[in-house]
Amino acid sequence: MFCLLVMLGNCEQAFGQAAAPMIPKPVEVKNLTGTFQLTAKSKVIVPAGNIEIEEIAQSFAGQLASVIGQKPEIVSRNQKQSIEFKINGEFNSRLGNEGYFLSVTPKMITISANKPAGLFYGAQTLLQMISPDKTNAPIQLACTEITDYPRFGWRGLMLDVSRHFFTKEEVKRFIDQMAKYKFNVFHWHLTDNQGWRIEIKGLPLLTNVGAWRVARTGNFGYFAPPADGEQSTDGGFYTQDEVRDIVKYAQERYVTIVPEIDVPGHSLAFIASYPESSCTQIQYPVNAGFPTGADVVLCAGNDDVFKKLETIFSEVASLFPGKYIHIGGDEADKAFWKKCPKCQERMKQENLKNEEELQSYFIKRVSKILESNGKSLIGWDEILEGGLASNAAVMSWRGTEGGAAAAKAGHPVVMTPNQYCYLDHTQGENVIERYGILFCCFMRMKEAYKFDPMTGVSDSAYVLGGQANLWTEMVPNYRRAEYMVWPRALALSEVLWSPKANRDWDEFVPRVEAQFQRFDKADVNYAPSMYDPDISMIKAGEDDYRIVFTPEIKGLDVYYTFDFTFPDHHSAKYDGQPIKTPKGATDIWAITYRNGKPIGRLLTIKFDELKSRMGK
Repeated sequence: MFCLLVMLGNCEQAFGQAAAPMIPKPVEVKNLTGTFQLTAKSKVIVPAGNIEIEEIAQSFAGQLASVIGQKPEIVSRNQKQSIEFKINGEFNSRLGNEGYFLSVTPKMITISANKPAGLFYGAQTLLQMISPDKTNAPIQLACTEITDYPRFGWRGLMLDVSRHFFTKEEVKRFIDQMAKYKFNVFHWHLTDNQGWRIEIKGLPLLTNVGAWRVARTGNFGYFAPPADGEQSTDGGFYTQDEVRDIVKYAQERYVTIVPEIDVPGHSLAFIASYPESSCTQIQYPVNAGFPTGADVVLCAGNDDVFKKLETIFSEVASLFPGKYIHIGGDEADKAFWKKCPKCQERMKQENLKNEEELQSYFIKRVSKILESNGKSLIGWDEILEGGLASNAAVMSWRGTEGGAAAAKAGHPVVMTPNQYCYLDHTQGENVIERYGILFCCFMRMKEAYKFDPMTGVSDSAYVLGGQANLWTEMVPNYRRAEYMVWPRALALSEVLWSPKANRDWDEFVPRVEAQFQRFDKADVNYAPSMYDPDISMIKAGEDDYRIVFTPEIKGLDVYYTFDFTFPDHHSAKYDGQPIKTPKGATDIWAITYRNGKPIGRLLTIKFDELKSRMGK
């Protein structure tokens, strides 16, 4: 019922149903009769003396204030028409550490869980049961019983702050938004070729030099290198006090931060700060774009490099309480190692057959450094090459094969295949959002919704979960970051939390539309790409090319023109059959309608671009 109501725009009535449009979808929802009336007199009840639960309740009450007109009082005694947070007397194995039971009756709302994390997630669900257009009490909530718990323990989002720097306040906003949808791991990509973003007191040049570069605007792949005398003014970094503040902020939202210090490749910012750390020992500047030709890989034959890494990782370990530190390990160009006398001597000393085994040697030494600081190593699936460190976890991005191999060998795995999980890939928006020749990958929300972290895995015990990643080469500001993440991250939140059997794309779409209202109210930028059809071209014969529209969701009509006029409902309507391109035409313009009204954006694309994509 609620699906149809949302599609018709009657969202207030939809939120009044027991099956409110929540994301991720709960495991079980039982509809009951009656309603609970939330008023300005309603209280929030917490156990006396439990500070952690009181903090959850305070945060929840603060969010309710904008809905019922005032912040509810926090009390420790039972009162009618109130909301109670309670910890189960006995551990419920079905709920685990993050599950919860939510009961709405005419007299009381109760959220119960084994652990405070479950109460936090129950509170997020309850907030989604309240229509976002409500601004004052009383509010009617349909009576229901919800039993809910996550499918996977690792539900991650990664933000790359090296390619473009984001402020402490923006990082907190990112964490706020992900926690609403039950993500619990924030992978913080802090270092790369384009910038070093974390203060290391023992190596101050990493931020004095490595955090700054010349300002550039435009296509990342065409950024010019620094000119002689040009000042490096673009960038920034987080002090250790700021890191501690962000870590605490995340913990309050039950989000664990996994920092990434990318080695041995992707290390230009490191090398620009300490040139003796590369094989060439050349003084390079930090480059805003691709550092073509530069030596961006740390020297594996130089013991001083490992001393610096001991300093770095000991300080990083002291700042982040989580189990894992990500060390990258991906895309290490070994060409300089092949020519480096120190690296070749290291290979002889350690009886290493090739540079892949030299990389494995490097990663294993870093693993020992992390172990000495009480941490475990996680890296991209390239760390499998040459042999995996004994206690390493693998983050599989080049498909799921690397993760499956690591799991088979008994290593923890996080699945993040780029086909389904890379939020920097375009959303099928053609000219509106193409990255040019450098980035030609597409990943629509429907593809993300197909993701299953268990693909190809024989032993599920080693799959921790999955993660979505936002690389920011082409994401110059926070508004763009939001646009790339939402709503595709909604699909991944449901993939990682909800049972696979509960997922249904057509039923998911109206729940996404309900979240658009929340995004609008919170001023969160998001992509409306699901209303825009994918445009492709097929070759039907010699000089005979046809256009195909593939809408992502049902119920859309596509109108198009070839003559550079704006299409509307009086233009040609796509009937599902490939469209023959007229002679002399070079472009196609298109727009989607729903229920007789425009809902998509104007799309324009050249035939030459469509031809270049054929067969890819």
